[in-house]
Parts: sequence; C-alpha cells; structure tokens
Amino acid sequence: MRHRHHGKKLNRSSSHRKALRMNLATELLKRGRIRTTFHKAKFVQGHAERLITIAKRGLARAEARGDELIAVHARRQVARRLNNDRVLVGKVFDELAPLYADRPGGYTRIVKLGPRKGDNAEMAVIELVDYEDED
Repeated sequence: MRHRHHGKKLNRSSSHRKALRMNLATELLKRGRIRTTFHKAKFVQGHAERLITIAKRGLARAEARGDELIAVHARRQVARRLNNDRVLVGKVFDELAPLYADRPGGYTRIVKLGPRKGDNAEMAVIELVDYEDED
C-alpha cells in the first residue's frame, strides 16, 4: 500500500528529478505541447499549472492594488522555477497568464498515445489548453 507516500520518484535522485521537472516544464511552456511518457507528463503537469497560477495571481493582485512590486515578486518566483529564463518568464506573464485569466485551473491536457515501440512505455502528449503556437 502507498499510504503516506507522496509524489513520484521516477527512479531518479532528487536533483535529477528537480532538473527533469524544470526541463519538462520549460519545454512545455516554450512549445505548448510535448511528447513524453505518461508518468513524466503527470509529474510535470502540476508544476506547469502552478507556474501559470502564480503569474495569474501576481498580475491580478498588482492590478487590484496598483502596486507593481507584487507583479515583480511573482515574476521572480516563476523565474526561480524556470532557471531564470527571462524570455520564457516574459512569455508566461505576457501571453499565458492573460490567456488563462478567466480559467479557474486545468491549463494542461494529457492525451495517451499508446506504448512506445522499444520498451513498451506508455506515451502521452501534454499540451496547454486553448493555446495555439505560431510555429
């Protein structure tokens, strides 16, 4: 039984898991859609949605109070979790947060693709909902 076992370890060390989560979230937010294993998709889904929520709340609170420092704090929180990628942080705050401003959550979707040919791992696509990339 899995009582009191929280999170997925993915057979990796903690530093490897942290790097994997950051890399997957970065690619998801850059491209809008990535193809990976189902368990990695479930692993990164909450992290990516949390980043968008932080951006949404930071912009909303800054606008409501008229204080730009609140938005700066939110930008720094998101930047810390995205390896200080300024271009990507700008995209999260300028494109994604306004796009999902009226959505209460559920910014990503996971679609199962079936097993991978080599090792039979369950593959999936994780994508941002209602996001059309210009690529």
